[in-house]
Amino acid sequence: MKIVLTAHADEAADLVAREILDALGDKPDLVLGLATGSTPIGVYQRLCDAVARGEASFARVRTFNLDEYLDLPAEHPRSYRTFMREHLFEGIDIPPGNVAFPPSEGGDLEARCGAYEERIREAGGIDIQLLGIGRNGHIGFNEPTSSLRSRTRIKTLTARTLEDNARFYADGESQPVLAATMGIGTILDARRILLQAIGAKKADAVRAMVEGPVSSFFPASMLQVHPLVTAFLDPEAASLLTMRDYYDETRRQELRLREERRL
Repeated sequence: MKIVLTAHADEAADLVAREILDALGDKPDLVLGLATGSTPIGVYQRLCDAVARGEASFARVRTFNLDEYLDLPAEHPRSYRTFMREHLFEGIDIPPGNVAFPPSEGGDLEARCGAYEERIREAGGIDIQLLGIGRNGHIGFNEPTSSLRSRTRIKTLTARTLEDNARFYADGESQPVLAATMGIGTILDARRILLQAIGAKKADAVRAMVEGPVSSFFPASMLQVHPLVTAFLDPEAASLLTMRDYYDETRRQELRLREERRL
């Protein structure tokens, strides 16, 4: 796992957006796995800005979202489909038919989760998967004790996840307790994974993800076995890492070598 220590959240968003835009320049029909929550908003704004400036096009891109709450209509203000529409899809030129979410309404969800997996395979697999991390180590909605080889399925959310997400709901508003999510195995199938973690509340989770043992009790630790994961961390999120000085030095050496190649 490559660790990139950033000065602040804006720098992390700049770097992640640049990774995506560079990949898009190399492959106009890029397949992206997308995340929701407050963490990727800065990245999405930068992608929208690039399209507005005429520097990028998502006309051939296909996207697959990590998760969606069960039984929330697409137009519900708390649905992840609304989130993605407001923060990304309305600002880029992606065709609506190129956007996909795990099945979260109606019947036969188990079979339709399998069909979601097949749709990803038919697209050629995910080139870049964006991730955040929950305080209990979840990625997507793969809560602690999730199978490390799991595929897209329905999951019950933990009390910690519900507590963390409660800020998005008004007092007295019903909060979903079930969600459809890509599995850990699905996430690990992505060719590259870009993860952001911002703020002191994520410090314990980051330490366990990067330096702890691989365990189903901490799903994000499974990212250690993927060959191309980059974690972009602000100082607070990285504050508990034992090897922080090493990661910082590794980053400096990388930038030095990159500069020498340009000369």
